[in-house]
Amino acid sequence: MNLYEMLHRDHEKVKSLFDQLEATGEDQESRRETLFAHLFRELDVHSQAEEKFFYSQLRSEDETRELTLESIDEHKMVKRLLGELEAMDKGTPEWTAKCRTLRENVEEHVEMEEQELFPMAQRVLEDEEAAGIAEDIDSFKEEHAELESY
Repeated sequence: MNLYEMLHRDHEKVKSLFDQLEATGEDQESRRETLFAHLFRELDVHSQAEEKFFYSQLRSEDETRELTLESIDEHKMVKRLLGELEAMDKGTPEWTAKCRTLRENVEEHVEMEEQELFPMAQRVLEDEEAAGIAEDIDSFKEEHAELESY
């Protein structure tokens, strides 16, 4: 699987988790806790991997630098919202509203990434380089999955 398909697959997994969370009611706090834990982990590992392996390459290219820095700022916003949501009572309307805000932020980021950044990245990264980044991300995610199982 190529780099862009791999990242898109992650985006789809996150969208599915948001869909499942949105389908829960405020009286399903335990289910929300479980789904949110999965969402938190997916977004955390995905953003770390993107920043460490993908964005680090794109920051050094003139064509992709500005959009990459913007993407890093968007990741910071998502991490802040995740932290706030993690600390909140999952069975409240406030949590529901903030989770919706998180989803909107993530969806805007994903759209920008897939519509603007990926095409730029395809122009500046050689296929072999992109394949190497995909392997690095895959290894990083496997390593973090193993760490979590302990």
